[in-house]
Amino acid sequence: MRRTICYLWSLLALLYCCNTRVGVECVPKRFEVTATAYNSLEYQTNSNPNITAFGDSLRPGLKYIAVSRDLLDSGLVHNTKVRLEGFDGSFTVKDKMNKRWRKRIDIYMGNDVYKAKKWGKKKINIEYCAPVTDSID
Repeated sequence: MRRTICYLWSLLALLYCCNTRVGVECVPKRFEVTATAYNSLEYQTNSNPNITAFGDSLRPGLKYIAVSRDLLDSGLVHNTKVRLEGFDGSFTVKDKMNKRWRKRIDIYMGNDVYKAKKWGKKKINIEYCAPVTDSID
């Protein structure tokens, strides 16, 4: 039963996360990362805390994550939809972290500092669908 549930969840994540345009392929990926939380507050980011490193505006209440730069090479690029273990729905990659971090994500928690501190730091599994970047003709 558990194997069936895991298979169905993975299939659902694959269908939800992959780009649905005709002719666009993706590679399903799943691995463990260290997850922390952050807020859009000046002392946690910079003098313009609502603007991400990609230039997007953050809005509290929406499901965003920042990723360590090494994950960009794994296909976890800007606007990728990501499923996080322990959360409902999907999150969108909207920010990137300082280059000192590796295999890490930051979950955006708006202005709720208490919620971010309560989350702390955890190891979780993430799933997403990376675009195919090269092909053999």
